[in-house]
Amino acid sequence: DTEAYAASKGGLLALTHALAISLGPEVRVNAVSPGWIDARDPAARRAEPLTDADHAQHPAGRVGTVEDVAAMVAWLLSRQAGFVTGQEFVVDGGMSKKMIYSE
Repeated sequence: DTEAYAASKGGLLALTHALAISLGPEVRVNAVSPGWIDARDPAARRAEPLTDADHAQHPAGRVGTVEDVAAMVAWLLSRQAGFVTGQEFVVDGGMSKKMIYSE
């Protein structure tokens, strides 16, 4: 399924770029691409915590949270991001740059 994922991801990013051009300047369009995000509810996190090896895979030193993704979205909605459009924002704690995955 790697091919289908790659094609759909590429399509979404191309659509982001095209919509930024066709809808601007009234509308800004950006893509948020989360990496490994621990979106489990707090009870599940306590019952089965992530390991040190899980966190070590990220240059940021930990697995991401839904709050990390929400912070990026909040920034994109803010006035500080008023000149930002047509971009992809990868929220993965640097994991995709490291490209070394623990077994």
